[in-house]
Amino acid sequence: MKGILGRKIGMTQVFTEEGKLIPVTVIEAEPNIVTQIKSKQTDGYDAIQLGFSTKREKLSNKPERGHVAKANTTPKRFLREIRGVDISKYTLGQEIKVDIFEVGEVVDVTGTSKGKGFQGVIKRYNLARGPMGHGSQYHRGVGSMGSMRPMRVFKGKKLPGHMGHETVTIQNLEVVSVDLENNIILIKGNVPGAKKSLVIIKTSTKKPTVKREAPNLKTYVEEVSETTEPTDEVVVEDTVTEETVAEDANEDALASVNEESSQESEEQ
Repeated sequence: MKGILGRKIGMTQVFTEEGKLIPVTVIEAEPNIVTQIKSKQTDGYDAIQLGFSTKREKLSNKPERGHVAKANTTPKRFLREIRGVDISKYTLGQEIKVDIFEVGEVVDVTGTSKGKGFQGVIKRYNLARGPMGHGSQYHRGVGSMGSMRPMRVFKGKKLPGHMGHETVTIQNLEVVSVDLENNIILIKGNVPGAKKSLVIIKTSTKKPTVKREAPNLKTYVEEVSETTEPTDEVVVEDTVTEETVAEDANEDALASVNEESSQESEEQ
């Protein structure tokens, strides 16, 4: 078992070399710090405590600063435990990065779902609504509250109430890409929680040893064909304007006048 804490950035899509589209969730997981190691001898179970997202010392109290002082790090905004790990592979103050997961590995992602507020049974439990016409006066109610004889409502009856803002785990999600330089990991499919919310990525409990074939992602842009460079040469076209036509007419008139005058002089 291994795990890391991260922050959900949002969703996007990537393409394989074959042109297949893969919807992915982008998770930013900056290096986690091992702030505490628990063992069966002292705590009754084996686990490591990870710290994520640096917290300003001004906003932390003395117990928080003392807790992380043993790990020689700054106070952290989030502290979570990962159970079932081999504690012999971890040391206090060790950094955990995204490269602990490989492309094609199957993981479980835990997060807090979006809060929906107070909702009715149709939206909350997907119950069927009543007739919307023909004189019906029952549309979006809760339905039957039970039979008459017990004279009470059984526990578990689906009623309106608060919806969302619960801890949800999505199992058997595939790791599509791992970017160690930018501390980014791409998970295939959707992940519970709003943007910038905390998520926990752990080894799959049902398929801990399964590793799927890594997709060949297309991470480049094809080059555009080179266009012809513009030249500085100016092409002059023969165009006939009104001014040139008028000049030609004047020259013809002068020539005809000169011919007439020359003929008259010869006759004399």
